Amino acid sequence: MNDNEPAPRAVPPSHRRTIALTHVELTWIEKKVEHWLRFGRRAEEKILDRRRSISSFTPGSIFGFVRWASNDYGTVVSRMDIVRAVAPGERYQTLPFVRPGGDILLRVDGWPKVERVLQAIDAVETLGVDAADAAPDYWRHLHNRMAAGHTPRSYTREQHAAWLKRRSVAP
Repeated sequence: MNDNEPAPRAVPPSHRRTIALTHVELTWIEKKVEHWLRFGRRAEEKILDRRRSISSFTPGSIFGFVRWASNDYGTVVSRMDIVRAVAPGERYQTLPFVRPGGDILLRVDGWPKVERVLQAIDAVETLGVDAADAAPDYWRHLHNRMAAGHTPRSYTREQHAAWLKRRSVAP
């Protein structure tokens, strides 16, 4: 570098983009529209205003996204999705308020089913396991059993240990 050249400017962390993130738009308008995350490890969070924010997740991250809305006559939307954030080039499903989309591990509609999923998440966390670290196969199992009207099996420490071992040897 010669003395007449300006010093290179540092790029702020918010402008560095080495990993493509999955963005989730969250809204909270009390008793009208409530989009929130039940679990997940945010890589970034951007506050847009006092009612809206965008949470971002790295590829492979798992998060639980709840959407609820009402009008003058009561609840009109009650949904929960458990989603794995995808890497560029991976296949994904589109999902409202999630860009570009994700690998949907579980999807339920209606408050009774949402409540059952929230209870299952609580049960996983009771084991001392962060729901974001639970085996993706468990969330698929929960989805499929609930869709078929069957009782899902509980997540176990043994199942979690097997998942951790499998994850450590799989690319």
